[in-house]
Amino acid sequence: MTIWQIWLLIAALFVVIEIFTSGFAVACFSVGCVFGAILAACELSLTWQVVAFAVGTFLAFVFIRPIVMKYLDKKTNDNGVKTNMDSIIGKTAVVTEKIEENGFGRVKIDGDEWKAQTFNGSAIEVGEKVIIESYESIILTVKKL
Repeated sequence: MTIWQIWLLIAALFVVIEIFTSGFAVACFSVGCVFGAILAACELSLTWQVVAFAVGTFLAFVFIRPIVMKYLDKKTNDNGVKTNMDSIIGKTAVVTEKIEENGFGRVKIDGDEWKAQTFNGSAIEVGEKVIIESYESIILTVKKL
């Protein structure tokens, strides 16, 4: 087995590992291995092969990974429907515990209660209707209707 075949074998191993992980990080190493394999096939020294591996991996992290992550980070399903937490943005909720000025309160939406705050820090009384503007972790940011 020649060196360039070993590089490609390692690249294939990284691809298999990537299947079981997320984030497209391991696959970037696979790209670097392909760079190393190309230089090995040209019969350059191991030093140049390792440099090509490092450069190829770096380039994959800088240029390929952001594109792939943007594609994988779709917040909608294939039908364009928002899912998970994104599905409650824009919905109306009712304040169940007063949202204090520059503080927190609770709102009820679809039968579930959530911790909430206002974007501008204003207080909202119990029973008022609010619209959900955004969220951070499990805290909703709301605006009075």
